[in-house]
Amino acid sequence: MPMILTGIPASPGIVVGPAHLLRWEVPEVPPRVIADHEAEPEIAHFHEALAQATTRLREVRERASKHAGPAEAGIFDVQVSIIEDAELRARVESVIRQGFGAERAFDVVMLEWREHFARSQHAMMRERVGDLIDVHIRVLSLLLGLPDHDPVDLPKGANAILVTHDLTPSLTVQLDRERIIGIATDVGTRTSHVAILARSLGLPAVVGLLEATTRLESGDQVILDGAAGTLTVRPTAAELAAAAARAAHERRSRDELALLAGAEAVTRDGVRIILRANVDLPDEAAAAAASGAEGVGLMRTEFLVVGRATMPDEQEQYAAYVKVIAAFGKHPVIIRTFDVGGDKLPVGGFPHEANPFLGWRAIRMCLDQPEIFKTQLRALLRAAVHGDVRIMLPLVVTVDEVEQSRFLLGEAQRELAERGVAHRADVPLGIMVETPAAVMTADALAERVAFFSIGTNDLVQYTLAVDRGNAGLATRFTPLHPAVLRLIERTQRIGAAAGIDVCVCGEMASEPLMAYALMGLGIRQLSVSAISLPAVKRIVRGIHASRASEAARGALAAGTAAAAEFLLRTALEAEIGAPG
Repeated sequence: MPMILTGIPASPGIVVGPAHLLRWEVPEVPPRVIADHEAEPEIAHFHEALAQATTRLREVRERASKHAGPAEAGIFDVQVSIIEDAELRARVESVIRQGFGAERAFDVVMLEWREHFARSQHAMMRERVGDLIDVHIRVLSLLLGLPDHDPVDLPKGANAILVTHDLTPSLTVQLDRERIIGIATDVGTRTSHVAILARSLGLPAVVGLLEATTRLESGDQVILDGAAGTLTVRPTAAELAAAAARAAHERRSRDELALLAGAEAVTRDGVRIILRANVDLPDEAAAAAASGAEGVGLMRTEFLVVGRATMPDEQEQYAAYVKVIAAFGKHPVIIRTFDVGGDKLPVGGFPHEANPFLGWRAIRMCLDQPEIFKTQLRALLRAAVHGDVRIMLPLVVTVDEVEQSRFLLGEAQRELAERGVAHRADVPLGIMVETPAAVMTADALAERVAFFSIGTNDLVQYTLAVDRGNAGLATRFTPLHPAVLRLIERTQRIGAAAGIDVCVCGEMASEPLMAYALMGLGIRQLSVSAISLPAVKRIVRGIHASRASEAARGALAAGTAAAAEFLLRTALEAEIGAPG
């Protein structure tokens, strides 16, 4: 019998294929004690599992290196070094000799190590927590005789749909579009890292399914509908035919929207809107430029550190930035400095905190590690020679953070000058406005920066006190809440009064109805995922900015998100019909 699981739409598209179920989590270990004479055979069993895991990791590393690159695949070298650690081996052997089976001994020691590393004062040790978890899962699975599999095990052309609890860095670097055509996860929301990554890669995705990994089996045929947020398991012939028809309709719609790539983004009453692209990976730049984007409103740089064994050097970063700049010619390219933390963790899951969204992340981490930050700033200043580059700081909440960043930017300039390296010294510096604190002090911040870019993903989260990564709270994550709309309107108004650009680059800008609301609030620059750009341009060209403003005024005065949405949707449908 078919079964339909409903989650959260994360990335549009309809795909049909076999499910590749990946339960990447620490398995339960049944209690087992051993006699003294059984200790040596258990130790031998332990060493055999370590050898198998090492061989496996090297195979996975080689395959991942071919499509993700050797630097990204280096995560597996770190995990091999953990397995080969003499202290770890000795500790597990000692616990085995105390009467524990090999799997229980390894489980106990890994939990000890994870706790120790997580509490360390040294960042490099905290970085290793995620690697320890991966090693914990892999070796324990071998000790228990459980399946050991990875996404790269799939043959090319498998056209499988990856179903897993969540995407860890070690799974992310294995994603290969020649094998995986869609992603379904138990956890996540529209603004979680996995959802943004899926949209960036053009992979249909549904997140927040809660129980997908326990409700189906590998090999089950499924229909994944990324727009509807559904996963149909073991579909009927009629359901397959309906999915094929919907997919064909989506393709026709995309083809029609693609014709807008060269058209100007001007409303029916003559208001010009600048549409730029959000870029996650350098390889996306060419497609984003072809979509009609007038530059990059947000280049995320986390790809340089997420899923990596080591921090990238200046030259590697410079090359990545130049690749994007080259794709956009004279158009602006706004590059955000490392926004690591929250749900975007570098290899090792650092920082390891009870509440990472309120912890050591983004600009805080960069300012506390000035050498890492200056390496990125030097690379950006060098890349700026090749185009209109602008630097953007994430999660700024105080003027001090801007001043400290300017000081380090000055140091980076001096260091390049001393080395005789070509660079630009006049690169504009702007900030992400992502918290109520930044909005309420926007007048002071506007005196010190060249532009504002509103990051709605975090602004909604911090304003409504709703964890954007919590699938159970997804219905409470309401970007059209009047409180959020009022903060956006205030930011735009203060930015305009100060004569600086104000853009919205969060996922809110990629939704047709929300883009309409933003234009009504006076926003004239939007940065959206490349896949969403044609649809947003269609909205721009089909509306009157004056009518959007009138609807937005009503939404600002509304008492609830539902009321605000109703007003905005009614106004938009009156102009162009249902936004879809």
